[in-house]
Amino acid sequence: MAPGLTGIVGGRPRVSPVLKPFFFLHPKSQLKVDIHIAGELVESFSEAGPDTPEQEAPPTSAEDVPDTDLPSGPHSYRLEELAYTRSGDKGDSANIGVIARHPLFFPYLKKHLTSSMVEEYFSHLIQPGVHNAVTRFTLPGIHSLNFVLQSSLGGGGVASLRSDPQGKAYGQMLLDMKLKGLPDLKSLVD
Repeated sequence: MAPGLTGIVGGRPRVSPVLKPFFFLHPKSQLKVDIHIAGELVESFSEAGPDTPEQEAPPTSAEDVPDTDLPSGPHSYRLEELAYTRSGDKGDSANIGVIARHPLFFPYLKKHLTSSMVEEYFSHLIQPGVHNAVTRFTLPGIHSLNFVLQSSLGGGGVASLRSDPQGKAYGQMLLDMKLKGLPDLKSLVD
């Protein structure tokens, strides 16, 4: 087909609208939802009270408390040597799963890979002013930790101007973190 032609017959391209979403927050208590069927009002819903407070992380269980009697040592490891990661998004929050490469590494990951360390490591990506931006969840059955980074994607998805709006590379970034003060963990699995 010759340059400048579209379709089989040719001609000018058609004008199409460019859509850009505009996101904003509106108090849920000020919304009213009306359901109409065949032009007749069937039901109306509205929020009863004030907006619900922000959800807090669940209380830590005994399994989430790091082992204090673990030995320390002079060794340091990149997280990549001790764990695998997988990351993604949910709105403007990123999610990073860290899975121990060996079950014996898991107690050391629990002790040394804290939510405050992860928050400091990703501080350049987390929106300023967000308190307790990183929440850690422990999944002992699969020897892993899950970190949720609030307000870390610049709006997330189509609203973000970042090169990684879904946080798919966050896990790879975390693998570069150095953990210090560990014993010779490689000798545990040899």
